[in-house]
Amino acid sequence: MSSSITFNNYPTSQRTHGIFAEIDPQNQGGSQNLRTLILGQKLNSGNAEANVPFLATGLSDARQSLGAGSIAELMYARYLTADSFGEVWIAPQADDPAAAVATGTVTVSGALTASGTIPLYIGGTYIAVGVTLGMALADIATAIVTAINTTQDIMVSATAGVANADGAIPITITALNKGPCGNEIDLRAAYLGSAGGENIPAGLTLTFTPMSGGTQNPDTALSVTLLNLGEQTYDFIVMPYTDEASLDVLVAFLNDTTGRWSWSQMLYGGFFCALRGTVGTLGTAGTARNEYQGTGMGFDDSPDPAWLWAAAYAGAAAVSLRADPGLPLQNLIIPVKAPPLASRFDISERNTLLYDGISTFTVNAAGQVVIDRAITFYQKDAAGGADTTWLNVETPYSLVALIRDMDDWLGAIYARKKLVADGTNIPGGSNLVTSQTVLASAIARYKQYCDDGNAQNYSAFKAAASAQNLGNGTVALLLPFNLVGQLRVIAMKINFIPG
Repeated sequence: MSSSITFNNYPTSQRTHGIFAEIDPQNQGGSQNLRTLILGQKLNSGNAEANVPFLATGLSDARQSLGAGSIAELMYARYLTADSFGEVWIAPQADDPAAAVATGTVTVSGALTASGTIPLYIGGTYIAVGVTLGMALADIATAIVTAINTTQDIMVSATAGVANADGAIPITITALNKGPCGNEIDLRAAYLGSAGGENIPAGLTLTFTPMSGGTQNPDTALSVTLLNLGEQTYDFIVMPYTDEASLDVLVAFLNDTTGRWSWSQMLYGGFFCALRGTVGTLGTAGTARNEYQGTGMGFDDSPDPAWLWAAAYAGAAAVSLRADPGLPLQNLIIPVKAPPLASRFDISERNTLLYDGISTFTVNAAGQVVIDRAITFYQKDAAGGADTTWLNVETPYSLVALIRDMDDWLGAIYARKKLVADGTNIPGGSNLVTSQTVLASAIARYKQYCDDGNAQNYSAFKAAASAQNLGNGTVALLLPFNLVGQLRVIAMKINFIPG
């Protein structure tokens, strides 16, 4: 009499004495490893191969691989301040051969009347320059240049020029990397102001000419980089380049027709970027995009470059999304320098941006930047109508988590089974299954999602889910996932009786 219980490896023909156990982990879903990928430019001094991803193993190695002060190295350093435990890969690009470098100036003038410290900020990096009464402008300029060039991981180099007709001395600030990212390097002094104990020493004047002239992001190299990613998953992609051409390259890579979100790849992933500008310029940038695979945080007048905002935003979000993609990202701290009070967006401006595809932040009492609302760039359906299906950043990550788990779950159970017609009487323990058997497993797993708080409305799912044997070994499943929502607002109507 043949047994209806089948084994994968144990040979039922063997006759030796004993008790044997074959382990078949068919009732376990797979664990998910959500990786981060940082894109960004390296310096020629870095020994990493351009356009090839590598596993980041610490800041000292990153400095050697990418070059100290490179965009990629500084993005990695900032990312670690928000996410110090996640698996991080870096895929660096070399400067485009046709790119131009950004430059700016710090002009020193006046006559020092008291000793003190110049509280200089270069791309958000604080540089303290001590000056003493009696120093000539040339000596002060030399001190500033020395302080800048000896600061670890600084993103620029500095050179003092010849005194102008009025005696003022210009200091040229040059970005280490070429391209538009250098235009993002902010130059200022006394960011904290008098209230924060920062003042330019008496008698001295510093005049800043903003960084400009950087052109041509490495979008051609970016295409090569993305091709080199292979089939490894990267869920959080940090994107420093926000010009239309570069973003279009990344969006094409992630699209749901032939890209990473397509049925044929199922690798998924989303990108995080940041954009600097007024409400008007940010709104224009946001409405020009419409992809759910990306999110952009909008800000203005922060000392930190937009590409450092992107790294910090991605790191803060990754920690939460990795732990529980359904939890709202609001109130997470983004480790960047807040814009001055006058440059922060009020509630009306933030609400406008949230209808233009731009994510928003607020600043708490401690001066920390916190996420107000994290949304994707998606705003319209294929017909051009307003659509909120993919509004929230949490939505694609929650959906992917369930898809991957269901994939692992069903794959573990039905990796090697024989498919028979629906209605067939299947003996217990056999390798025979029907489409309804597979459906029952999916429904059982969805119940677990609901119990765990990752999905909802189990009864509706069970009633609407269906399966069909299409022949040729194919089972089609309709699984109407109902994701959990996020608590965003508590609106109170207060009635009162006057005394």
